[in-house]
Amino acid sequence: MKKNVLVLLPAEARHREKLEAAGAGCCFVYSDADAVTEEQIQAANIILGQPNAAMLQASENLEWLQLASAGTDAYIVPGVLNQRTVLTNATGAYSKAVAEHAFALTLMLTKKLHLYRDEQRIKRWSDHGTVSSLSDSTVAVVGLGDIGRAYAHLVKAMGAYVIGVKRRGGNCPDCVDELVMTRDLDSVLPRADVVMSILPNTAETRYLYTDARFDLMKDSAVFINCGRGNAVSAEVLYRALSEHKIAAAGVDVTEEEPLPADSPLWELENLVITPHISGGFHLPETLERIVDIAAGNLAAFLASGELRNVVDFTTGYAK
Repeated sequence: MKKNVLVLLPAEARHREKLEAAGAGCCFVYSDADAVTEEQIQAANIILGQPNAAMLQASENLEWLQLASAGTDAYIVPGVLNQRTVLTNATGAYSKAVAEHAFALTLMLTKKLHLYRDEQRIKRWSDHGTVSSLSDSTVAVVGLGDIGRAYAHLVKAMGAYVIGVKRRGGNCPDCVDELVMTRDLDSVLPRADVVMSILPNTAETRYLYTDARFDLMKDSAVFINCGRGNAVSAEVLYRALSEHKIAAAGVDVTEEEPLPADSPLWELENLVITPHISGGFHLPETLERIVDIAAGNLAAFLASGELRNVVDFTTGYAK
């Protein structure tokens, strides 16, 4: 039977050609998440992209959903997808974009460039004292998935000693000097000059960074969060920075998004905030990677082959 494929990616002509070659014989409909209708979603056998989860309604027709994100939070909630629907995500597409963003935040904060940018705005020539070097630092990467490993490669290339923290054990990748499990995080935090968090949203990771854990960190440490904002509450992060438990932080994610205008976090001199823009399609290469994943999976799905990045509904991770 001919499959109805709904594409919600910003697909240009070359992308459509690639997808339609992979899905020869299928009926393709192109839209975007803002304009797509409930009727289009309910008629689709395959969706490539990011539909509004509320519009899926456990569709009986939907056989497979290929997300354009690595995060799966909204789609693994019971009742959103039919139990027979296969879910795959875009793990692997965002590693370059997010890792480089996190690396840029790391350099900005360790070199105090954020302070000099503030001075530039008020036309003041001043010296903010000593800085640190990654080549003399210990960096803890908490969450050693695709993005975490890409970031680890970057800081290791600068000469850092890299500690990888992950939920399950395994072989130590070449970008990491030492591998520990998440349950041992408290033994790592006092050693780290930089803590980079790239965790998904799970029951285990929610509010992982407590007041007690910031107390364990060096007062000279830098905290980076490009994973999920609810890994640390706004109140805990504010206390850690305003009480100088750590030196500085750079976050691309916050507990509440958009961050409310009256949040005291905006006023902190030692915090750099970017509005959850490290991913998305801000780096054009990311879209190319997503289309490649979608096209490869489409060909495999139609041939009853093995799909890449099949999501485990229990953990929310790709298996």
